[in-house]
Amino acid sequence: MTRLAFHDPVWLFALLALPLIVWLRGRRSVPVLLVPFAAAWHRPSLVAPSRWPVVLALLSLAALIVALARPQRVEDKREVRSEGYDIMLAIDLSTSMRAEDYEKDGEPINRLQAIKPVIQAFIERRTADRIGIVLFAGRAYTMAPLTFDHNWLARQLARVRIGMIEDGTAIGDGLGVALTRLEQARRNSGGKRTGAFVVLLTDGANNRGALKPEQAAELAKSRGIPVYTMGAGKDGYVRVPVYDDAGRRVTTRRMLSDLDEPQLRQIADATGGKFFRVADTDTIESSFKAIDRAQKIEFQAKSYLVTTELFWWLAGPGLGLLTIAAALARPVTRSVAVA
Repeated sequence: MTRLAFHDPVWLFALLALPLIVWLRGRRSVPVLLVPFAAAWHRPSLVAPSRWPVVLALLSLAALIVALARPQRVEDKREVRSEGYDIMLAIDLSTSMRAEDYEKDGEPINRLQAIKPVIQAFIERRTADRIGIVLFAGRAYTMAPLTFDHNWLARQLARVRIGMIEDGTAIGDGLGVALTRLEQARRNSGGKRTGAFVVLLTDGANNRGALKPEQAAELAKSRGIPVYTMGAGKDGYVRVPVYDDAGRRVTTRRMLSDLDEPQLRQIADATGGKFFRVADTDTIESSFKAIDRAQKIEFQAKSYLVTTELFWWLAGPGLGLLTIAAALARPVTRSVAVA
């Protein structure tokens, strides 16, 4: 923000007195001495005297008075220095994520449909962070590396669908790939990774993959990376739609949820994260908001003022006008012819 300030405002009162001086001078029958050469302006002449010297002198005095008040242009600058988090989202795409045990506007939706808009809202809130996404089912793949381009990330997230990866639940591999994406020496401190965390969401128990969840958790712990785990879906039997090869829904079957909640709690506790049970759309949203609050960047801001003196911008023209007025006020010597 830029503003104008006067260091010595008392001089401004002199500026306000100028109109009074001009008025008093006009009422006197003799010249009023305003400046050393002012008497030269009031001289008898056959030619009507010019008012320009008076006008220029008044303008110069006004400029000089304002200059003596020391006007300054003051700029309020705010410097913000911070470094955002690196966040990897590990999302389960196993067939069980099709279970329709969530609701939206009174209509049943599957687990992935309930989770995607909440993840999108989470990404939009983390404007200063780099975010990446790992998808896992029977195997784990990086869908999006760490990026600041959240619009591109949103487009990639919109393409995610169940069936993209062979079926299964490789929780350990999903977490392991996410940790691999967070390996950056420049953000290491004392051998531990700083400014990073993982959000892992699944609805089942680990049954595939080369890396066990306990091994992946130990790896995250050794690197100082918190892992926030989320267990999706309701307990008991749930309804799961069945699709044919053409993607058409043909029937519905009942399936028993096999979420391994103790294992997810163990991963979160071992790494310094937290476990969330997200059994409905409200708890999904509140869980992501809780993570957002827990891992929020503290911006370090420094404010300072930059002042620019404007004295010479007014004093220079004021002195120039005064010089011109003096030149115009000099008496002109005329030779008078004697008859």
